[in-house]
Amino acid sequence: MVAVLDVLVLAGSGIAAGVLFCVALSVVPAFLGMEPAQYVAAHRLIGKNYDPVMPLTVLGTVVADAVLAVVRSSVPFGLAAVLLLGVSAVSHLANVPINRLVKSLDTVPSTWDDPRPRWRNWNLLRTGLAIAALLVNAIAVVATG
Repeated sequence: MVAVLDVLVLAGSGIAAGVLFCVALSVVPAFLGMEPAQYVAAHRLIGKNYDPVMPLTVLGTVVADAVLAVVRSSVPFGLAAVLLLGVSAVSHLANVPINRLVKSLDTVPSTWDDPRPRWRNWNLLRTGLAIAALLVNAIAVVATG
């Protein structure tokens, strides 16, 4: 059972870090290069499959990390859980509200306050947290396995 949780925390934190890293390297620069109306249309398309899957991946990994922290009396697994909770908090408190605002637009108003730089900055924060969680999980698995 514990070995399965080891695999799950590595897979979950790896998926979260990898997806966010790819978004930072590829999707965000593409969004920044688009005209506002193009960006709104593209933003609607890109988030469709991401939205239901990533919260479950991140929060499922938090639970697995928390279980490993208790079962193994391991501070690193607890730290990884906290880092992933940070990913979730940034997502839900910063990126998701911007996503909802962008997706609600039928047309881009002339007085539009472009949210792309803010969204990018928040995404970079959660990407860093996710990468840190992956590294901490890897260290924890090696140290306790």
